[in-house]
Formats: sequence, C-alpha cells, structure tokens
Amino acid sequence: MDLKTLKTLQAIVRHGSFNQAAEELSYAQSTVTMQIQKLEADLGVQLFERGKKVRLTEAGRLFYKQSLDIVYRMEQLQANLSDMHKGEAGKIRLGVTEPTASSRLPQLLMAFMREFPKIEVSLEIASTPALVSSLRQGTLDFALCSAPEAGEELYFHPLFLEKFVMLLPEDHPLAGTDRVSLADLEGHRLLITAATCPYRKKLERILQDDGLISIRTMEIGSMTALKHYVASGFGIALVPMYALDPLPAGTITREIQGASVDMLMGMLSRTGPLAPAAAKLYDKLRQDMERI
Repeated sequence: MDLKTLKTLQAIVRHGSFNQAAEELSYAQSTVTMQIQKLEADLGVQLFERGKKVRLTEAGRLFYKQSLDIVYRMEQLQANLSDMHKGEAGKIRLGVTEPTASSRLPQLLMAFMREFPKIEVSLEIASTPALVSSLRQGTLDFALCSAPEAGEELYFHPLFLEKFVMLLPEDHPLAGTDRVSLADLEGHRLLITAATCPYRKKLERILQDDGLISIRTMEIGSMTALKHYVASGFGIALVPMYALDPLPAGTITREIQGASVDMLMGMLSRTGPLAPAAAKLYDKLRQDMERI
C-alpha cells in the first residue's frame, strides 16, 4: 500500500469509474485496475463492487473513510519535509544574553518569524558561560553572546562592540564630572554582576591592572537589574548603553575614560553546518547585527 494507490482509490470513488480515475491521474486504465487488485489482495477484502457503476463494498467504505485522513496527513508530512529541507520550517533553539535578549532581538526575531511562519523559535536567555555549556551539550543551535574563553571548541563570529557607560544617581558625587575614570571609583560602591559573568571578569582584570583592587562592591547578579539598583541609590554601575533607553528616573550616564570597558559580542556556534532553518536565522541575525 502506498500513497499513489490511496489517491487512485479516492479518484475512483469521486468519479464512480475506473476509466475517469485513470484520465484524471494520467494513468492507463490497466494501471488503475492493477493498483486496486493489488490493494485488495494485500488487505484480503474486496473494496469495489464492479458493474455499470462502480460502488464501494462495506469494507471499501470503511477503508475509503480512513484513507482520507491518511492521504491528508501524508501530503502534509511531505510538504513539511520539503519546507524543512528548504529551511522554511523547523525548530530553532537560540541562546542569547542581555541586553540583546530584551532590547535588540525582539523586533528582529518577529520580522523573521513573520517571513517564515512555519519556523518555531525557542529562546534560552542566560550568561555566556551557560550558553557555552548548552552548545556543548547540543541543546542550542547557536547563540548571541560575548566571546567565549580561550580553549572552547566553538566558532565565534564577531559582530559589534557593546558600549558600556557609567550609570549614577543624579545626586551622586561623581555626577558633576563630564567623564569618569576607573580611578574615580575609589571610595564609592560599585554594583557588579555574578562571578561567572564575562563582563565582571573583564572588569576585575582591568581594575587589577590599574591597581584598583580595594574598590567597594556589591554583587547584584543580573546585568538587567543593575540599572534599577542604581536608580534606588545602592551605588553606581557599568551598564550597556543600549539597555538604558529609557534612562531610569533619577539617573544619569557618564563616559568612561582611560580604559577599554566595552565588550565584543557575536554569534557562537558549534563547528559544522547548521540545520537549514537555523542557518536562515543565523544569516539573518548576522546581517542585521553587523549594521549595529
């Protein structure tokens, strides 16, 4: 039993004739007859009562009714497989860090999903180390994040520098200066992210290189939450400028001078080809974000 035979049976029922079914399907009548004879032999039942008008037997009516759903599902499956092969359907597991997850990605992802409505995308929003682990375990297709530490057997395609600025309460003592240097942080509380955060590691290296290891800190743990704690007066923080639109009430920003505190961001993936749908999203996001 195959899809062609089921479609032949349905054409015979529509026309009530082997001849007309053969004409619709561009088959020889002998081909239609052989298909039905083989199907009846395989099933061990007679499906049609032959005569001037071809009619279904009781077994034939049951089989015909069930065949309608089978043909529909098989045609849908064939269409879905074709769409997947062309990269127009499938499931994509995307990892992303903040602030890209909340600020840049939503509009870009919505535009992509409108263009390819049969593609399903799921997001894992986490730190770069967590996304690296998920990529190694095969639970993500690719990620938008900072560069991984040396030694990771992953491919990183750089896209843009995430610009960081100092966020301060309006009444903070450093608010009167146009620019803030890292040396100015002495005597003030600096809000920092979790110990595993790549940006915190980079910041700690910069501070250590400048001999500024005695700065008071308070761990908040979330890059997204930093601005809210600054606005509440807990301290000051280095925050991605892109995440400060709108600027929290009662806060101001200042440029950082004398140190490169910006973070390189890009696309992280395993070596080897991506699935067609994932490759489409990868290329789309790469093109859009290289314009940033």
